[in-house]
Amino acid sequence: MKEIDLEKVFMFLEPGNVAMLSTAFGGKFNVMTFSWHMVLDFTGRFACVIGPWDYTYEALVKTKECVVSVPTVELIKKVVNIGSCSGNEIDKFKKFSLTPLPAREVKAPLIGECIANIECRVSDHIKRHDIFVLDAVAAWGNPNVKDKRKFHAVGNGTFYADGEHIDLKDMMLKKPDVGDPQF
Repeated sequence: MKEIDLEKVFMFLEPGNVAMLSTAFGGKFNVMTFSWHMVLDFTGRFACVIGPWDYTYEALVKTKECVVSVPTVELIKKVVNIGSCSGNEIDKFKKFSLTPLPAREVKAPLIGECIANIECRVSDHIKRHDIFVLDAVAAWGNPNVKDKRKFHAVGNGTFYADGEHIDLKDMMLKKPDVGDPQF
């Protein structure tokens, strides 16, 4: 074994794929890239870290709603660039040619280029850790996305793309009847 710097341990536990979070606030749409999120249960409840240093923070606090969008590897460079600038300075939808689509339950837009969009309401804000708990209120899938692979940030500007799909449902003791989220 070789000792690992504690500042790098998150790279082994990164919880999931890179996502984007859109808001509508102050008469404009904004979108940010994030990967600090986790699924809390099987009901469509998620937690994410959005700090006051993020332009999106104020919109989440004040509107208590957003859309979590799931990009695929086709969008990786665009998504990284979105995460490298502030919506306070530019219109990211315009600059990065994203298609804002109307949501049904929230004012924040869906992103037309993403494989999935989840409309959410903030049910809790744990200020001490800048954690927002989001409850899904509607969700949409995009069957027109060709390459369905998602990608994961592992730190220092490096990413892994989803690979082989391994189905081990037959081995599970409790077989959930939730189907496969792929289209």
